[in-house]
Amino acid sequence: MDMKNKIYIMLVLLVIISTVACDKNFLDVVPEGAPTLDNAFTMRGEAQKYLATCYSYLPNEGSWNDGNVANLGGDEIWLAKPGNTSNKQIAMGNQNANSPYSNIWGNMYKAIRTCNTFLANIKDTSKVLDLTLDERTQWIGEAEFLKAYYHFLLFRQYGPIPIVDVNMPINTPIEKLKVKRQPVDSVVNYIVRLLDDAAPKLPITVLSPSTQNGHITRPAALAIKARVLTYAASPLYNGNADYANFKDKDGTLLFNPTFSVDKWKRAAEAGKEAIAVCKEAGIHLYTFVNTSGFSLTDTTMYQMSIRNAVCDPWNQELIWASSNSSCWDWAYNGMAHIDPNDPSNSAVYGIMGVPLGIVEQFYTKNGVPIDEDKTLDFNNINQLRVATHEERFDLIENYTTARINFDRENRFYADIGFDGGVWFMQNSPTNSDENTWQLKCRLGQYGAGVGVTVTTYYPKKMINWKFAFNGNNSAHTEDYPFPSFRLADLYLLYAEAQNEAEGPSAEVYQYLDSIRFRAGLKGVVESWQNYSNNPGKPLSKEGLRSIIQRERNIEMTLEGSRFWDLRRWKTAATVLNENIVGWDGYASGGQPELFYRPTTYYTMKFIAPRDYLWPLKTSDLTNNENLVQNPGW
Repeated sequence: MDMKNKIYIMLVLLVIISTVACDKNFLDVVPEGAPTLDNAFTMRGEAQKYLATCYSYLPNEGSWNDGNVANLGGDEIWLAKPGNTSNKQIAMGNQNANSPYSNIWGNMYKAIRTCNTFLANIKDTSKVLDLTLDERTQWIGEAEFLKAYYHFLLFRQYGPIPIVDVNMPINTPIEKLKVKRQPVDSVVNYIVRLLDDAAPKLPITVLSPSTQNGHITRPAALAIKARVLTYAASPLYNGNADYANFKDKDGTLLFNPTFSVDKWKRAAEAGKEAIAVCKEAGIHLYTFVNTSGFSLTDTTMYQMSIRNAVCDPWNQELIWASSNSSCWDWAYNGMAHIDPNDPSNSAVYGIMGVPLGIVEQFYTKNGVPIDEDKTLDFNNINQLRVATHEERFDLIENYTTARINFDRENRFYADIGFDGGVWFMQNSPTNSDENTWQLKCRLGQYGAGVGVTVTTYYPKKMINWKFAFNGNNSAHTEDYPFPSFRLADLYLLYAEAQNEAEGPSAEVYQYLDSIRFRAGLKGVVESWQNYSNNPGKPLSKEGLRSIIQRERNIEMTLEGSRFWDLRRWKTAATVLNENIVGWDGYASGGQPELFYRPTTYYTMKFIAPRDYLWPLKTSDLTNNENLVQNPGW
């Protein structure tokens, strides 16, 4: 082993002491075939592999299970046997400090150190001599972004974290390697500074989509900056009295207990800057273009715009998606059996159930909450009703289903599959949206297939419209990258920050309404004035805050935002202690009177303030006595 490799390995082993317990796989930080340090920065091709290694730590957010804690760790998706998946243990209240679920601490610091190594070498212009100045600059920007993003992922889970700006020199005393957690405001400022450094180095769009999709662009960097600052301005981090006495061992306060409206103003400014750059890059709200070869109604067109804003790969609304992410198993585990000629096809399991509480979040067709609509009565959500001919593009004509499934907005019909609903796909059996695929999933019906989700509601939104059952227990699944950030998300973050900073305004309504218009709804003010029993709600900061939060819960359904939003808003202690409720999918005979009985399947558990932040692993605290545990753990 030559001296360079010896020094590198010794450095890695020293730095790990400050953050994580020893890991037998720690030195395996690059994928097979990636360069070793002694030749990684000799030629462009080898350096590019090292940059790919920096990207390789990005989580697979499209994974329905362990790759993305937000998919199963909250209340948007439930399983019949929730104990079979590690992330579901978090929703069940079983998180622990000895072996934390979804513990990203060690892996993210590996990622950060890999980025530090790359940056230290690629900034040295005496290395990688065949690299152009423009490409060197862009690669530095990409690595700076990734380094900032990995710090953000840590911050989002653990709050105050150690900042690892550079890898420690080999002769650093052991005690100095035992880093401390930094205050929340310092962490946020550091992440933002990195993103500000990265943004001007990055292209406005990827230069070669066929080879560079998933690479970082300037809109992505500025959008993530807006997200970071919005998190930092939110109640969990901004004036949170629960952490007023949370200090490091040297007495340093890790949370600032004083609320600052300037944090919201800073977030709003960042959101506005990101929106402007997205516009310059040609990023805009997705609108479905009908290439099916047959005519579609306005109803279906609205719903396809909503569904394909997520499922159409690399579409015009996408700000950033990781090429590491894959969503094929959403179809494998969330697709319903809609083909009456192939009811026992076991190519998909269809086990992911959307709870009734999420179903109730969606607006009525008038664009207001079901408990505020003064023209529609939803007091008895399981009251039986037969769908009419006029309702046939949302519900099965002449079929009996529950009141809750009628008179809802297009985002409900686009996002959720349910007994008595239609399910338009590219391979519609009628080559139209008339008499297209339908879901009948009571016992004895074809939709019961190999099983029904525990709640009897399905995550339709996350399943590409090109999915098809092929017969012979097989299916065609159209993959797509998980949308880590899309424009509607940015609009909502900006509207939230601007409302918190200065209250309701025409600009806030503009961004909210643009998303609503895409779903076929009227604007916020008009809808509340005409249909709500609380018509003045959008006119106050507090009322509009409630509306914006509801809009996020609806627009971002099943995309993982709710899991983190409930935490940063400090509403998780209420929402995540509620029951998981669905219909009785096991009712014998499949009679609607028995099927449509609200049934509690589980009661979630969330302990505040403990569960707002992840525990540091007990062994990490033992290895580094300078680290302090999060409150409650």
